[in-house]
Amino acid sequence: MLIFTEQELREYVGLNPDAVSLVADAFTKLANNEAMMPPIMRVDIDDQNGEVDVKTAYIKGKEMFAVKISSGFFNNDLLGLPAGNGMMILISTRTGVPEAILLDNGYLTDVRTAAAGAVAATYLSKNSITTVGIIGAGSQARFQLRALSLVREFSKVLVYARSAERSQKFAEEMTAELGIEVIAAQSAEEVVRNSDTVITTTPAKQPIIKAEWLHPGLHITAMGSDAEHKQELEPEVLAKADILVCDTRAQCARLGELHHALTAGVLKEESQVVELGELTSLKKIGRVNDEQITVCDLTGTGVQDTAIALFAYQEMMSRNKGLKIDNNKILQKK
Repeated sequence: MLIFTEQELREYVGLNPDAVSLVADAFTKLANNEAMMPPIMRVDIDDQNGEVDVKTAYIKGKEMFAVKISSGFFNNDLLGLPAGNGMMILISTRTGVPEAILLDNGYLTDVRTAAAGAVAATYLSKNSITTVGIIGAGSQARFQLRALSLVREFSKVLVYARSAERSQKFAEEMTAELGIEVIAAQSAEEVVRNSDTVITTTPAKQPIIKAEWLHPGLHITAMGSDAEHKQELEPEVLAKADILVCDTRAQCARLGELHHALTAGVLKEESQVVELGELTSLKKIGRVNDEQITVCDLTGTGVQDTAIALFAYQEMMSRNKGLKIDNNKILQKK
């Protein structure tokens, strides 16, 4: 068994066009029935404002698949700790033997989630955009902005978070990193009304974006709602979209923004919803003009986790990295 640390993974596995491409390919395989992905298992730790998710998927033909354990504890900022954490285990598809542990502390989840955002923008955002809106100012907000810069050029960013201090820090740091103007906005409404593409990255339990703020040409990627009690968009936002996309319809109907739109009755079971894999596989088309309003509901999928874990494993192996543990000998001694 090989064990890889977060430090190694951060050094050799980056958010780049290769990562975006492999995540897009994973969605294509899901759409083509070349992957088996069971429902998410989740444990809620309500008294600590926390949750732990277990996600997995088997991609046909691959020698290993990933089981990912990820946590989100949203009071951790009070302890000086990141909200997200986790690890991935790669298991042989031939023997069932664990082959590697990726102690990434949630880093690979950040990468694959951001990559999915870039995939969504590729098919749904206008080709020519000027202003990007970011709602949320944490780690994933940074990753989403970096990912978007891989597939679209833009010259201005508006960011809003509940904490004005965090918004300002985000603006200063991302201005320095990207070399473009990043401004802390005063409200979510200001962000939405003045942006071409908006990305939401919060664990909000009440809608942040209102339908009345939408305007022609707007694209929204909402990736915060990955549990029944989370919600970033008013249900009517989804109803007003000319194109509504989910990473998977079944999962979003249970956990995502789609879940709230169905519950509110503004969408029906027969409403037109496109899966992201249908776009990447070219079975369906995304945006066709600059007037359409598009929305993508991302809840995070196990197929993304297996794709990024296999990619990370290959990158580590090519550099002879990782701590090797001879677990078979230990088992034999027992």
